[in-house]
Amino acid sequence: MPERKRTRLAAERVADLIQTLAGRGYTVIGPTVRDGAVVYEEIADAQDLPRGWTDRQEPGRYRLEPRADGAWFGYNLGPQSWKRHLFPPQTKLFTAERADGLFRILGPEAERRPRAFIGVRACELAAIAAQDQVLLEGPFRDGLYAARREGVFIVAVSCTLAAPTCFCASLGTGPQAPGELCDIVLTEVVNGADHWFLAEAEGARGAEVLDRLAAEPCTEDDSRRAGAAVYAAAQSQTRRVDCDGLREALEDNFEHDRWDAVARRCLACGNCTMVCPTCFCTTMEDFSDVEGSRAERWRRWDSCFTATFSYIHGGSVRTSVKARYRQWLMHKLATWIDQFGTPGCVGCGRCITWCPVGIDLTEEARAICRDGNDGNTVA
Repeated sequence: MPERKRTRLAAERVADLIQTLAGRGYTVIGPTVRDGAVVYEEIADAQDLPRGWTDRQEPGRYRLEPRADGAWFGYNLGPQSWKRHLFPPQTKLFTAERADGLFRILGPEAERRPRAFIGVRACELAAIAAQDQVLLEGPFRDGLYAARREGVFIVAVSCTLAAPTCFCASLGTGPQAPGELCDIVLTEVVNGADHWFLAEAEGARGAEVLDRLAAEPCTEDDSRRAGAAVYAAAQSQTRRVDCDGLREALEDNFEHDRWDAVARRCLACGNCTMVCPTCFCTTMEDFSDVEGSRAERWRRWDSCFTATFSYIHGGSVRTSVKARYRQWLMHKLATWIDQFGTPGCVGCGRCITWCPVGIDLTEEARAICRDGNDGNTVA
């Protein structure tokens, strides 16, 4: 493993970081404020970042509020994940054309733009790794995803505050961003006028960029203060999921009364799957022109909460809201482990924040598993 480069970066050097990446040909995508939320869009300079903003999150509630300390990354998570830029909500798969007695199939143009993501949180790194496992490392490699994923430069930001809906610490997916999953890790430290970043790079690409930013040597005290801020964020999390025995406990409670109780609240709107950074379910839609000479096939995000998602000849398999919610939660916390060896949840808490009725995955899992046949519980 290459030696980790660790430096102290002045707060204003964030602008230089963005310009350095842009100067190397990357399209820089980062957090910015739009329509009352932090979203991930293409940014031109540091002024596009949500500096001076924070978010207040509770089950079914999200609000942006100003903060006085000028932190660049003083928010948690908005409704979008980086999945939107790696596995877009809609993708044209091919076009079929008929003209002059010929029939042609035209494939899509693969996304080859080199891109840099800035502001990726630890839980989101874990989500990208989960999507890589599904879409790159399995037996059915997704070429379009591979083209978008290849060469992405990732600047991660460790969290120094946690939303009430966060539970990444209990899953081991945050709040410290792991350097092996990205190029640079930033930890923001703000204490009055003392505002700086601990910048770390484990690979050659990240170290080369840091060398161009006129960073200062990092001291042991700098590392201690940055680590203390991340530790405090982990300690402040009140929600948790204990994975020890979780899969078995869920499977033993397939007909628990709690499934009926949550189904009476659930709107089956699919919000939780749309904001989830690991969900990968899709559907196909075909379109043709009125002349019958051109047709297109599109792949679009879908959700296991829709009645049509489980449709086969003769009808849908999961006709009730109870069955659909059970499918979603059990896939995230149980059967995903059977498929890929880890839970399909990274503890980002988006499904809690963006549920219109405030259904809490951690609360439902705890209630369902508390009376498991083998005595396992979710703390």
